Amino acid sequence: MPRTLIYWEVRRVNFTLTRRGLIRDTKAAMGIGAMIIFIAMLVVAGIASSVIIQTMNSLQQQALLTGQETMRDISTGVRVTHISGYYDGSGIDQLAIMLRTTAASEDVDLTYTTIKISDSGTEVILNYTTSVFSETVSGGLFGTLSSDLLTATTYGIMVITDSDGSCTSNIPAINNGDLVVLLVNTTACFSRISTRTTVFGNVIPEQGISGLISFTAPSTFVNPIVELQ
Repeated sequence: MPRTLIYWEVRRVNFTLTRRGLIRDTKAAMGIGAMIIFIAMLVVAGIASSVIIQTMNSLQQQALLTGQETMRDISTGVRVTHISGYYDGSGIDQLAIMLRTTAASEDVDLTYTTIKISDSGTEVILNYTTSVFSETVSGGLFGTLSSDLLTATTYGIMVITDSDGSCTSNIPAINNGDLVVLLVNTTACFSRISTRTTVFGNVIPEQGISGLISFTAPSTFVNPIVELQ
């Protein structure tokens, strides 16, 4: 009898004493194993779900940012409404580029807006300079500011319409309804623009749609003010 008891302890088998005698029971051991496997599956599923949720959140945030950037690229921008040139007797030595924002555009800061322009032989990139700015056009397109202060890398600004006063020398921001003039010294850029010269380029804001510059100078210059685009 003592030897039989030792055998039962080693095998860890449950016995139940009934009227019919001892009944061997192994179902409890199998149930514990199944429970361990089930708990392990729950843990693995929880970890997998956490990874999936984190990935979905990351993708959602990235999609939102991409959508916002796309909306700004589509809705924000500038458009060139008119371009005039000044004929000084030898060629066009100044350009006045009239600029507005596109419909429903966000504010456009001209501090970070560049002009890329070419006369088919030379291409220059111009940035705004605070030293050539006017809140009015009191002396006309080509008489308000001195283009001699401009170089082959800078342009000036004259404000025609700015109802909310957003366009200032330090922060020249334009929005819906504003109209400004970008002044370019073409003598510094191209040694003047001659007759029949094709000029093309863009007014490129920090973000959004660029304004198009595209014209061909007339075959003769008759008046000091030349309508180009």
